[in-house]
Amino acid sequence: MDAAQQEATARARELQRNWYGEPLGALFRRLIDDLGLNQARLAGVLGLSAPMLSQLMSGQRAKIGNPAVVQRVQLLQDLAGQVADGSVSAAEATERMEEIKKSQGGSVLNNTTQTTSSSGAPTVKRVVREIQSLLRSVAAAGDIIDAADTLAPTHPELAEFLRVYGAGRTSDAVSHYQSHQN
Repeated sequence: MDAAQQEATARARELQRNWYGEPLGALFRRLIDDLGLNQARLAGVLGLSAPMLSQLMSGQRAKIGNPAVVQRVQLLQDLAGQVADGSVSAAEATERMEEIKKSQGGSVLNNTTQTTSSSGAPTVKRVVREIQSLLRSVAAAGDIIDAADTLAPTHPELAEFLRVYGAGRTSDAVSHYQSHQN
């Protein structure tokens, strides 16, 4: 990728962050992970072609042009939160995705929607993902690890936090959080 393509991709991802709250690649990867989908299945549920989904994820395209697709993204985000907190089973999620696939209409993504547990508190996984998203929006994983290495001699707890939450896997970060609550 040449410098002009890299600049265009960075500009598209920044526009996505402004319009949707985060780059669509991160948002779609989270939906894929949370709902147990692959890219082709996600594209089908959203009503996009697989190449269009790939272009949105990679930053080759910035905007979702169809308001119905934007609404489906929001519905899938809500469903993923319900799966994460256990209020919707995998089987129910599969049925709901078929309903979402058929839905029409338009809306904008609501970045303030928080997935919560039945007690009203955000789920651990959602909080971890928000921390990861924030850290990864300012630095790449390699840069976060370099920062952790620099901080390790004087601030070992912060270094560990950066390694686990900034550069690690979501499941590892959730386990780390839960192990430190006892």
